Amino acid sequence: MAEYKKTIGIEIHTELKTKTKIYSNSVNGYGKTANSNVNVVDLGYPGTLPTLNMEVIRLALKAALILNCEINRNMHFDRKNYFYPDLPKGYQITQAETPIGVNGYVEIEVQGEKKKIRIHDIHIEEDTCKSIHYKHHSFLDFNRAGVPLVEIVTEADMHSSEEAMAYVEKLRELFLYADISDCKIEEGSMRCDVNISVSKTSELGTRAEIKNIGSISNIGRAIEKEAARQIALIENGKEVEFATYRYDEKQDETIIMRVKEAGNDYRYFPEPDIPFVEIDDELIAEVKKTIPMLAGERRERYVASGISLLNANKIIQNRNLSNYLNKFLDSGINLVIASNLLLGDISAYLNKMGIELENTKLTDEKFIDLVQKLDKGDINSKVFKDILDDIMEKDTTIDEIIASKGIKIINDPSALKTIISNVLESNSASVTDYKNGNTRAIKFLMGQIMKETKGSANPELVNKLLEEELNK
Repeated sequence: MAEYKKTIGIEIHTELKTKTKIYSNSVNGYGKTANSNVNVVDLGYPGTLPTLNMEVIRLALKAALILNCEINRNMHFDRKNYFYPDLPKGYQITQAETPIGVNGYVEIEVQGEKKKIRIHDIHIEEDTCKSIHYKHHSFLDFNRAGVPLVEIVTEADMHSSEEAMAYVEKLRELFLYADISDCKIEEGSMRCDVNISVSKTSELGTRAEIKNIGSISNIGRAIEKEAARQIALIENGKEVEFATYRYDEKQDETIIMRVKEAGNDYRYFPEPDIPFVEIDDELIAEVKKTIPMLAGERRERYVASGISLLNANKIIQNRNLSNYLNKFLDSGINLVIASNLLLGDISAYLNKMGIELENTKLTDEKFIDLVQKLDKGDINSKVFKDILDDIMEKDTTIDEIIASKGIKIINDPSALKTIISNVLESNSASVTDYKNGNTRAIKFLMGQIMKETKGSANPELVNKLLEEELNK
């Protein structure tokens, strides 16, 4: 019996990182006292007129460019009419006919296979105010009213929850690194609506929309639950209703909200109070210059330098660490050691102190010196741990820190050979184990040598000399 095929399209609303709102000079800021970042334009007072924030156009254009879209050079805004408490004007200013970008794509990778997810369009619109529901009452916070958004609408190109999650994660990664949005799903600055249908044939089934899913993992869960619900209906001879749902994380199920509106219910027409916007070559060139190295290119360069894919992804998840590492891409230092330092002891220090790298005394010169000393064996990991606090908190050089602590690294082969010989004589049973094929015995012997030298021996040199002695 043929299996049911899922067909998935996604709409993502992402708030833009502007200082002020899209049509007024109210502050665009999260977490402020309710109804404090508002003015008469945001509240839809009669007689007020919108003034377009051109920074919104620049950020939306940047988004369209990194999503490989064709750019609408001459665009206008439209009114989307509907009546709901979160919409003070009784309409939303959006782009229905001339979205800023069309026919783009995002490339994802799932289980080693790459796939292009087509972008139908990306358009600019204003956010609504926030509704807070408590028992039998609803409250409205207009701080969010008029915050600039871009909505990215895909084609129905995804066929699994894994593909959907990979797409949202990729989009989040792109926008975060392009500095378009902070993409904080938990704060609502990135909100996801999923459209899904199931069918056994090439003909698409009736779709349902799941609104405002609160995390990437929940996107996967919501898709699986909604697909199972639709399949159960069809198997029982019932029809799937074209409707809007929400995903309830506690109940782990999709719950109906309302019967879905059709597009003509909104009575779109051109916004009369905002002039047409022309996007010329000069503006496109200006915006292209603001696009930094994106996560995909960073990942490729990290892996090409020898950093594992796992560590490359970990670095990319922390943009501050990634930006710091990028300073040294062409410096000639060992980037594997550099990434291990940043992900390991340095990150642990930053987390413990609750600070960022720029608030420490770790200069670029000091970091290069540190990596080179570890690479050459001038210091080992134990010494680094001992001097980490001084590196991060003092203006002194690493050489000065080492001298002040009386630390000396044993790099003299003849001195190390004497110590190695003594350790081997004292641990003949481990030597025999090694010669009988127990390679783990060498780790014990290494530990004894480092203990004998109080951690001051060059570990790479010790390992080389120890293997030479054992293989005689």
